[in-house]
Amino acid sequence: MDTRAKILHEALHLFATYGYDGVGVQQIVDEAGITKPTLYHYFGNKRGLFETLVKERSEPLIEMVREACYYRGDITLSIQTIVKTYFSFSQKQPIFYRMILSMWFAPPSSEYFAIVQDVQHQQYQLIEELFRNAVQNHGNMRDRHAQLAVSLKGTIDTYIGMALQGYINLHAGDGLEYRIIHQFMHGIFS
Repeated sequence: MDTRAKILHEALHLFATYGYDGVGVQQIVDEAGITKPTLYHYFGNKRGLFETLVKERSEPLIEMVREACYYRGDITLSIQTIVKTYFSFSQKQPIFYRMILSMWFAPPSSEYFAIVQDVQHQQYQLIEELFRNAVQNHGNMRDRHAQLAVSLKGTIDTYIGMALQGYINLHAGDGLEYRIIHQFMHGIFS
């Protein structure tokens, strides 16, 4: 692992464990085995490090969600694909996903909120667009795309949060995805 990657790796673990405000630059450099000037060389400051970390770790998620949200004329299949995408990503990147979830509910005035908000906003926009495109086949969704996007993402994040805390298991085969999708679909069509 090169120096930059090591800094990002250690920072992720520290931010996920203690939160942004609970981690100082000295703690990051100690864990990474570097000096402050090295951190400043790569990232400028702690905020730059956090911003880089979130941007680089979220890019694959955003691309996966973009692909999953491509409407192919079957809203149930689209929602199933979205749920599977999020579950899969959260299982592969549990520390990052936990960090993003916990920081999403930070005070809007916090130094890092805008960074996390941007990542969440991109995801909501993609999901909203899916529902906007599905209106052609499901007129009852008209003018509800924002509400449906928030509800779907909120449902997914609640299940992921429960899994990250050890309360449930997201592994395929137990019928959880099916139940989530059909519960959500019942709400759409009611």
